[in-house]
Amino acid sequence: MTNRRAVVVPLLFALSLLVWPAGLAPALLHARADVPARLSDQEFWKLIEDFSEPNGFFRSENLVSNEDTFQFVIPKLASIVKPGGVYIGVGPDQNFTYIVALKPRIAFITDIRRGNLQQHLMYKALIELSADRAGFLSRLFSRPRPSGLSTASTAEELFTAYATIEPSPNLYNDTRAAMIDLLTRRHRFPLSPEDVAGIEYVLSAFRAAGPYLSYGGSVPPNRLASRTSRYPTYEDLQTATDGEGHNRAYLGSEENFRALKTFQERNLLVPVVGNFAGPKALRAVGSYLKAQSAVVTTFYLSNVEQYLFSDGIWFTFADNVAALPLEAGSTFIRSCFNNCQSPYPSRAVMQLDSMMGLLKDVRDGRIRSYGDVLAHVR
Repeated sequence: MTNRRAVVVPLLFALSLLVWPAGLAPALLHARADVPARLSDQEFWKLIEDFSEPNGFFRSENLVSNEDTFQFVIPKLASIVKPGGVYIGVGPDQNFTYIVALKPRIAFITDIRRGNLQQHLMYKALIELSADRAGFLSRLFSRPRPSGLSTASTAEELFTAYATIEPSPNLYNDTRAAMIDLLTRRHRFPLSPEDVAGIEYVLSAFRAAGPYLSYGGSVPPNRLASRTSRYPTYEDLQTATDGEGHNRAYLGSEENFRALKTFQERNLLVPVVGNFAGPKALRAVGSYLKAQSAVVTTFYLSNVEQYLFSDGIWFTFADNVAALPLEAGSTFIRSCFNNCQSPYPSRAVMQLDSMMGLLKDVRDGRIRSYGDVLAHVR
Protein backbone atom coordinates (compact mmCIF):
# COMPACT_ATOMS: atom_id res chain seq x y z
CA MET A 1 0.00 0.00 0.00
CA THR A 2 1.28 3.48 -0.83
CA ASN A 3 2.11 5.59 2.21
CA ARG A 4 0.14 8.76 1.48
CA ARG A 5 2.01 10.71 4.16
CA ALA A 6 5.36 9.76 2.63
CA VAL A 7 4.19 11.27 -0.65
CA VAL A 8 2.19 14.25 0.55
CA VAL A 9 4.58 15.63 3.17
CA PRO A 10 7.62 15.88 0.87
CA LEU A 11 5.33 17.56 -1.69
CA LEU A 12 4.23 20.14 0.87
CA PHE A 13 7.85 20.61 1.88
CA ALA A 14 8.82 21.20 -1.76
CA LEU A 15 6.06 23.78 -2.15
CA SER A 16 7.29 25.58 0.95
CA LEU A 17 10.71 25.92 -0.66
CA LEU A 18 9.19 27.49 -3.73
CA VAL A 19 7.57 30.30 -1.78
CA TRP A 20 10.63 31.44 0.17
CA PRO A 21 11.18 35.20 -0.16
CA ALA A 22 13.69 36.18 -2.82
CA GLY A 23 17.26 36.17 -1.50
CA LEU A 24 16.60 33.67 1.29
CA ALA A 25 17.23 30.46 -0.62
CA PRO A 26 20.07 28.63 1.19
CA ALA A 27 22.43 28.54 -1.81
CA LEU A 28 22.35 32.34 -2.02
CA LEU A 29 23.34 33.07 1.57
CA HIS A 30 26.93 33.73 2.60
CA ALA A 31 28.38 34.23 6.08
CA ARG A 32 29.35 37.73 7.20
CA ALA A 33 30.74 38.82 10.53
CA ASP A 34 27.57 40.63 11.62
CA VAL A 35 26.91 38.41 14.65
CA PRO A 36 28.08 40.30 17.76
CA ALA A 37 31.48 39.33 19.14
CA ARG A 38 29.85 39.32 22.57
CA LEU A 39 26.27 39.21 23.82
CA SER A 40 25.31 41.22 26.85
CA ASP A 41 23.76 39.32 29.72
CA GLN A 42 20.41 40.86 28.85
CA GLU A 43 20.72 39.88 25.17
CA PHE A 44 21.75 36.34 26.10
CA TRP A 45 18.77 35.77 28.39
CA LYS A 46 16.35 37.44 25.99
CA LEU A 47 17.38 35.00 23.25
CA ILE A 48 16.73 32.10 25.62
CA GLU A 49 13.30 33.40 26.58
CA ASP A 50 12.26 34.50 23.09
CA PHE A 51 13.38 31.34 21.29
CA SER A 52 12.43 28.64 23.81
CA GLU A 53 9.38 26.41 23.67
CA PRO A 54 7.68 24.82 26.73
CA ASN A 55 9.61 22.10 28.53
CA GLY A 56 9.30 18.74 26.77
CA PHE A 57 9.92 15.11 27.63
CA PHE A 58 12.63 12.66 26.69
CA ARG A 59 13.05 9.18 28.06
CA SER A 60 16.54 9.77 29.51
CA GLU A 61 18.37 12.63 31.21
CA ASN A 62 21.36 12.65 28.84
CA LEU A 63 23.75 14.13 31.38
CA VAL A 64 26.65 12.52 29.50
CA SER A 65 26.85 11.52 25.84
CA ASN A 66 26.79 7.84 24.85
CA GLU A 67 28.67 8.50 21.58
CA ASP A 68 32.20 7.33 22.25
CA THR A 69 33.26 7.97 18.63
CA PHE A 70 31.93 11.50 18.34
CA GLN A 71 35.41 12.94 17.70
CA PHE A 72 36.01 10.70 14.67
CA VAL A 73 34.31 13.05 12.20
CA ILE A 74 36.20 16.16 13.29
CA PRO A 75 39.19 15.89 10.88
CA LYS A 76 36.91 15.68 7.84
CA LEU A 77 34.43 18.15 9.28
CA ALA A 78 37.15 20.75 9.86
CA SER A 79 38.12 20.49 6.17
CA ILE A 80 34.51 21.24 5.12
CA VAL A 81 33.26 23.79 7.62
CA LYS A 82 34.74 27.27 7.65
CA PRO A 83 35.38 29.02 10.97
CA GLY A 84 33.11 31.94 11.79
CA GLY A 85 29.80 30.32 10.94
CA VAL A 86 26.97 29.27 13.22
CA TYR A 87 26.79 26.01 15.15
CA ILE A 88 23.52 24.37 16.22
CA GLY A 89 23.54 21.31 18.44
CA VAL A 90 21.64 19.18 20.89
CA GLY A 91 22.43 17.54 24.21
CA PRO A 92 25.14 18.26 26.79
CA ASP A 93 28.85 18.99 26.59
CA GLN A 94 29.94 17.01 23.51
CA ASN A 95 28.94 20.22 21.75
CA PHE A 96 31.87 21.97 23.46
CA THR A 97 34.36 19.74 21.66
CA TYR A 98 32.80 20.46 18.27
CA ILE A 99 32.71 24.18 19.05
CA VAL A 100 36.40 24.47 19.98
CA ALA A 101 37.33 22.44 16.89
CA LEU A 102 35.16 24.38 14.41
CA LYS A 103 35.43 27.89 15.89
CA PRO A 104 31.92 29.17 15.12
CA ARG A 105 30.89 32.76 15.66
CA ILE A 106 27.96 31.74 17.88
CA ALA A 107 26.27 28.49 18.96
CA PHE A 108 22.69 27.56 19.79
CA ILE A 109 22.10 24.31 21.70
CA THR A 110 18.46 23.33 21.19
CA ASP A 111 17.08 20.48 23.27
CA ILE A 112 13.53 19.38 24.09
CA ARG A 113 14.28 19.22 27.83
CA ARG A 114 14.71 22.32 29.99
CA GLY A 115 16.99 20.13 32.06
CA ASN A 116 19.52 20.40 29.23
CA LEU A 117 19.37 24.20 29.42
CA GLN A 118 19.91 23.98 33.18
CA GLN A 119 22.92 21.71 32.64
CA HIS A 120 24.42 24.19 30.19
CA LEU A 121 23.95 27.00 32.71
CA MET A 122 25.80 24.85 35.25
CA TYR A 123 28.66 24.34 32.80
CA LYS A 124 28.71 28.03 31.94
CA ALA A 125 29.07 28.99 35.58
CA LEU A 126 31.74 26.39 36.38
CA ILE A 127 33.79 27.23 33.30
CA GLU A 128 33.67 30.95 34.05
CA LEU A 129 34.63 30.34 37.69
CA SER A 130 37.61 28.14 36.79
CA ALA A 131 41.06 29.35 35.75
CA ASP A 132 42.12 26.02 34.27
CA ARG A 133 41.00 22.45 33.57
CA ALA A 134 42.12 21.06 36.91
CA GLY A 135 40.14 23.72 38.76
CA PHE A 136 37.10 23.09 36.58
CA LEU A 137 37.17 19.36 37.36
CA SER A 138 37.55 20.09 41.06
CA ARG A 139 34.35 22.12 40.99
CA LEU A 140 32.49 19.75 38.66
CA PHE A 141 33.28 16.67 40.77
CA SER A 142 33.14 18.46 44.17
CA ARG A 143 36.57 17.01 44.92
CA PRO A 144 39.67 18.79 46.26
CA ARG A 145 42.24 19.56 43.60
CA PRO A 146 45.09 17.03 43.71
CA SER A 147 48.63 18.37 43.92
CA GLY A 148 50.95 18.28 40.94
CA LEU A 149 48.44 19.24 38.24
CA SER A 150 49.21 22.10 35.90
CA THR A 151 48.13 23.57 32.58
CA ALA A 152 50.59 21.18 30.92
CA SER A 153 48.92 18.07 32.36
CA THR A 154 47.40 15.70 29.83
CA ALA A 155 43.74 14.71 30.03
CA GLU A 156 44.84 11.26 31.19
CA GLU A 157 46.94 12.78 33.98
CA LEU A 158 44.04 14.95 35.10
CA PHE A 159 41.59 12.08 35.36
CA THR A 160 44.11 9.70 36.93
CA ALA A 161 44.71 12.29 39.64
CA TYR A 162 40.98 12.55 40.40
CA ALA A 163 40.34 8.80 40.20
CA THR A 164 40.61 8.09 43.93
CA ILE A 165 39.64 11.47 45.42
CA GLU A 166 36.48 11.38 47.52
CA PRO A 167 33.83 14.10 47.15
CA SER A 168 33.76 16.91 49.70
CA PRO A 169 30.37 18.10 51.02
CA ASN A 170 31.89 21.48 51.89
CA LEU A 171 33.33 21.93 48.41
CA TYR A 172 29.99 20.96 46.90
CA ASN A 173 28.17 23.55 48.98
CA ASP A 174 30.75 26.25 48.20
CA THR A 175 30.61 25.48 44.49
CA ARG A 176 26.83 25.42 44.45
CA ALA A 177 26.66 28.81 46.15
CA ALA A 178 29.31 30.36 43.90
CA MET A 179 27.63 29.00 40.80
CA ILE A 180 24.17 30.37 41.64
CA ASP A 181 25.72 33.67 42.75
CA LEU A 182 27.52 34.08 39.42
CA LEU A 183 24.39 33.34 37.41
CA THR A 184 21.93 35.42 39.41
CA ARG A 185 24.06 38.28 40.79
CA ARG A 186 26.88 38.81 38.31
CA HIS A 187 24.91 37.92 35.18
CA ARG A 188 21.52 38.80 36.69
CA PHE A 189 19.78 35.90 34.98
CA PRO A 190 16.24 35.61 36.43
CA LEU A 191 16.45 31.92 37.28
CA SER A 192 13.26 30.31 38.49
CA PRO A 193 13.34 28.06 41.59
CA GLU A 194 12.94 25.12 39.18
CA ASP A 195 16.02 26.25 37.22
CA VAL A 196 18.08 26.56 40.40
CA ALA A 197 16.97 23.10 41.50
CA GLY A 198 17.78 21.65 38.09
CA ILE A 199 21.26 23.15 38.06
CA GLU A 200 21.95 21.83 41.55
CA TYR A 201 20.66 18.40 40.53
CA VAL A 202 23.19 18.08 37.72
CA LEU A 203 26.03 19.21 39.97
CA SER A 204 24.96 16.63 42.56
CA ALA A 205 25.02 13.88 39.92
CA PHE A 206 28.66 14.72 39.13
CA ARG A 207 29.43 14.90 42.85
CA ALA A 208 28.11 11.36 43.32
CA ALA A 209 29.75 9.74 40.29
CA GLY A 210 32.72 11.99 39.62
CA PRO A 211 34.64 11.02 36.47
CA TYR A 212 32.49 7.90 36.08
CA LEU A 213 29.14 9.51 35.37
CA SER A 214 27.70 8.06 32.16
CA TYR A 215 24.59 8.15 30.01
CA GLY A 216 23.29 5.25 32.08
CA GLY A 217 23.48 7.41 35.19
CA SER A 218 24.80 4.58 37.37
CA VAL A 219 27.64 5.09 39.82
CA PRO A 220 30.29 2.36 39.40
CA PRO A 221 32.25 1.50 42.54
CA ASN A 222 35.62 2.19 40.93
CA ARG A 223 37.45 2.99 37.71
CA LEU A 224 37.79 -0.66 36.68
CA ALA A 225 34.07 -1.33 37.07
CA SER A 226 33.26 1.62 34.81
CA ARG A 227 35.12 -0.10 31.97
CA THR A 228 32.53 -2.89 31.82
CA SER A 229 29.61 -0.53 31.19
CA ARG A 230 28.05 -0.32 27.71
CA TYR A 231 28.16 3.47 28.04
CA PRO A 232 31.29 5.61 28.02
CA THR A 233 31.96 7.64 31.16
CA TYR A 234 32.71 11.34 31.29
CA GLU A 235 36.36 10.38 31.67
CA ASP A 236 36.22 8.10 28.63
CA LEU A 237 34.86 10.90 26.45
CA GLN A 238 37.43 13.44 27.60
CA THR A 239 40.38 11.10 27.09
CA ALA A 240 39.22 9.73 23.72
CA THR A 241 40.75 10.66 20.37
CA ASP A 242 39.60 11.47 16.86
CA GLY A 243 40.63 8.04 15.53
CA GLU A 244 43.96 9.50 14.39
CA GLY A 245 45.52 9.71 17.84
CA HIS A 246 44.63 13.35 18.55
CA ASN A 247 42.50 14.16 21.59
CA ARG A 248 40.29 17.05 20.44
CA ALA A 249 38.05 17.10 23.53
CA TYR A 250 37.50 20.43 25.26
CA LEU A 251 39.52 19.09 28.19
CA GLY A 252 42.08 17.51 25.86
CA SER A 253 44.31 20.56 26.16
CA GLU A 254 44.50 23.81 28.08
CA GLU A 255 44.25 25.66 24.77
CA ASN A 256 40.87 24.04 24.06
CA PHE A 257 39.59 24.87 27.52
CA ARG A 258 40.70 28.51 27.27
CA ALA A 259 38.93 28.84 23.91
CA LEU A 260 35.74 27.43 25.43
CA LYS A 261 36.07 29.69 28.47
CA THR A 262 36.32 32.77 26.25
CA PHE A 263 33.30 31.61 24.24
CA GLN A 264 31.25 31.16 27.41
CA GLU A 265 32.37 34.45 28.95
CA ARG A 266 31.17 36.24 25.82
CA ASN A 267 27.73 34.60 26.19
CA LEU A 268 28.06 33.05 22.73
CA LEU A 269 26.76 29.58 23.65
CA VAL A 270 23.00 30.04 23.91
CA PRO A 271 20.94 27.08 25.25
CA VAL A 272 17.38 26.95 23.97
CA VAL A 273 14.44 24.69 24.92
CA GLY A 274 12.75 23.30 21.86
CA ASN A 275 11.72 20.31 19.78
CA PHE A 276 13.55 20.11 16.43
CA ALA A 277 10.10 19.75 14.86
CA GLY A 278 8.52 22.35 17.12
CA PRO A 279 6.83 25.52 15.93
CA LYS A 280 9.22 28.06 17.42
CA ALA A 281 12.81 27.29 18.48
CA LEU A 282 14.61 26.48 15.21
CA ARG A 283 12.56 28.99 13.23
CA ALA A 284 13.35 31.72 15.76
CA VAL A 285 17.05 30.89 15.52
CA GLY A 286 16.78 31.03 11.73
CA SER A 287 15.06 34.43 11.73
CA TYR A 288 17.68 35.84 14.10
CA LEU A 289 20.55 34.55 11.97
CA LYS A 290 19.07 35.91 8.76
CA ALA A 291 18.81 39.33 10.38
CA GLN A 292 22.52 39.01 11.25
CA SER A 293 23.48 37.83 7.73
CA ALA A 294 24.85 34.67 9.35
CA VAL A 295 24.87 31.10 8.05
CA VAL A 296 24.47 27.77 9.83
CA THR A 297 27.58 25.80 8.96
CA THR A 298 27.17 22.87 11.37
CA PHE A 299 24.14 21.16 12.90
CA TYR A 300 24.85 18.34 15.36
CA LEU A 301 21.75 16.11 15.52
CA SER A 302 22.91 13.10 17.54
CA ASN A 303 20.20 10.49 16.75
CA VAL A 304 17.23 12.79 17.31
CA GLU A 305 15.93 12.03 13.82
CA GLN A 306 15.23 8.45 14.89
CA TYR A 307 12.69 9.72 17.41
CA LEU A 308 11.26 12.31 15.02
CA PHE A 309 10.48 9.55 12.53
CA SER A 310 8.98 7.42 15.30
CA ASP A 311 6.71 10.34 16.21
CA GLY A 312 5.81 11.04 12.58
CA ILE A 313 7.19 14.59 12.65
CA TRP A 314 10.53 14.31 10.83
CA PHE A 315 9.26 16.15 7.74
CA THR A 316 8.21 19.06 9.96
CA PHE A 317 11.80 19.11 11.23
CA ALA A 318 13.01 19.18 7.62
CA ASP A 319 10.74 22.15 6.99
CA ASN A 320 12.30 23.90 10.01
CA VAL A 321 15.80 23.22 8.65
CA ALA A 322 14.74 24.73 5.33
CA ALA A 323 13.98 27.95 7.20
CA LEU A 324 17.61 28.22 8.37
CA PRO A 325 20.17 30.23 6.38
CA LEU A 326 22.52 27.69 4.76
CA GLU A 327 25.38 27.45 2.28
CA ALA A 328 26.88 24.64 0.20
CA GLY A 329 29.20 23.46 2.99
CA SER A 330 26.53 23.38 5.70
CA THR A 331 26.85 19.98 7.36
CA PHE A 332 24.81 17.73 9.61
CA ILE A 333 26.55 15.57 12.23
CA ARG A 334 24.38 12.59 13.14
CA SER A 335 24.93 9.39 15.07
CA CYS A 336 23.71 5.97 14.06
CA PHE A 337 23.30 3.33 16.76
CA ASN A 338 23.49 -0.40 15.99
CA ASN A 339 22.34 0.05 12.37
CA CYS A 340 25.49 1.24 10.60
CA GLN A 341 28.72 -0.56 9.84
CA SER A 342 31.92 0.71 11.40
CA PRO A 343 35.53 -0.49 11.54
CA TYR A 344 35.55 0.45 15.23
CA PRO A 345 34.09 -1.63 18.07
CA SER A 346 31.38 0.83 19.01
CA ARG A 347 27.60 1.02 18.93
CA ALA A 348 27.78 4.62 17.75
CA VAL A 349 28.74 5.50 14.19
CA MET A 350 29.07 9.21 13.44
CA GLN A 351 28.04 10.48 10.02
CA LEU A 352 28.37 13.74 8.11
CA ASP A 353 25.69 14.84 5.67
CA SER A 354 25.10 17.82 3.41
CA MET A 355 22.24 19.87 4.80
CA MET A 356 21.31 21.35 1.44
CA GLY A 357 21.73 17.97 -0.27
CA LEU A 358 19.33 16.34 2.15
CA LEU A 359 16.76 19.12 1.69
CA LYS A 360 16.98 18.70 -2.08
CA ASP A 361 16.36 14.96 -1.82
CA VAL A 362 13.42 15.58 0.51
CA ARG A 363 12.01 17.99 -2.04
CA ASP A 364 12.52 15.41 -4.79
CA GLY A 365 10.75 12.69 -2.78
CA ARG A 366 13.84 10.52 -2.19
CA ILE A 367 13.65 10.63 1.62
CA ARG A 368 10.78 8.55 2.98
CA SER A 369 12.21 6.74 6.02
CA TYR A 370 14.85 6.89 8.72
CA GLY A 371 16.82 4.35 6.72
CA ASP A 372 16.89 6.78 3.79
CA VAL A 373 18.32 9.43 6.10
CA LEU A 374 21.04 7.10 7.43
CA ALA A 375 22.00 6.21 3.87
CA HIS A 376 22.31 9.91 2.95
CA VAL A 377 25.98 10.50 3.84
CA ARG A 378 28.15 13.34 2.59
